[in-house]
Order: sequence, then structure tokens, then C-alpha cells
Amino acid sequence: MKTIITFIVLAVSSIMYAQDGVTITVVFENLKSDEGKVSAALYDQATFMVAAPLKAAEGTIKEKKASLTLENVQPGEYGIITLHDKNENGRMDFEANGMPKEAYGTSNNVMSMGPPNFTDAKFTVGSEDMTVTIRM
Repeated sequence: MKTIITFIVLAVSSIMYAQDGVTITVVFENLKSDEGKVSAALYDQATFMVAAPLKAAEGTIKEKKASLTLENVQPGEYGIITLHDKNENGRMDFEANGMPKEAYGTSNNVMSMGPPNFTDAKFTVGSEDMTVTIRM
């Protein structure tokens, strides 16, 4: 009887503490100010820049530094897009000529002319927690 109770307790506790996926910590480099907020959005190839993110996080900046976490990410290929939303209006603002007014970045830190693309931003998530550092 004690063995059965012990087994049930272990099974329930392992379910309660099981992690469904990995945690991605997004670290922001070279922010220009503490104004506003930073955000990170996680996409797969099918959703990159065409649909809502699979995961998203938002946070504050202190001493021109910030980090966010995206939790329970399943193994696969993803890309991250980040934004320094200085005026906290929840979107990227643009100049009249179409150039961004606010800093943004992508995983792998590839900054090309035009909007980000999944091929440049993609990285692989395995079974271990990871950190992605993004320059703005």
C-alpha cells in the first residue's frame, strides 16, 4: 500500500512540475534609452510577419538594458522580432518615407534593407533552455 501511495505522489508531483517546453530568454543589447518598453514576439515560418506571434512578452528598460522570457516553447525552428516602443503605443511607428522611427531587431541580428525575413532570423530550439541576444 505504501508503494502505491508513494507512486501516486511521485506521479502527481512530476506532472505538476513538468515543463511543457523550454524557456527562451531574450536579452536586449545597445538600447539607446530607458524610455518606453521593449517587446519580443516569437514566430515560426508560417506565422512570421503575417500572423499573431506564437508567444510574446513585454517589459521595461533599466539602465539601457532589458531581458524578457518566452516560456514553454516547443522544439522547432523559430524567429524572434523585437521592438523598442519608445512611446508605448503598442506598435512600430514609421517616418513619412516608410523608415522605422523606433528601434527593432531580429534573432541572429541580421539587418538588411527592407522588412525582416524568416530565413535570416531563424534559429533552432531543442530541449534545453536558451538565451538569444538581440542588438537593436
